[in-house]
Amino acid sequence: MITVDKNLCPQNHHCPAIKVCPVNAISQKNYELPQIDQDKCIKCNKCIKFCPMGAIQNQ
Repeated sequence: MITVDKNLCPQNHHCPAIKVCPVNAISQKNYELPQIDQDKCIKCNKCIKFCPMGAIQNQ
């Protein structure tokens, strides 16, 4: 399961990993913690590799 670690995510900007998800499985309201839709996620790990803070992780 792909998750976002709230302790690593600064939550002060739009998540840059949203644009690399090929199936639009990442959503974010304002600057809140990004959410991963596990039903949409194909576990390609592009978001994990792209996240500059290392907050998106495979659990």
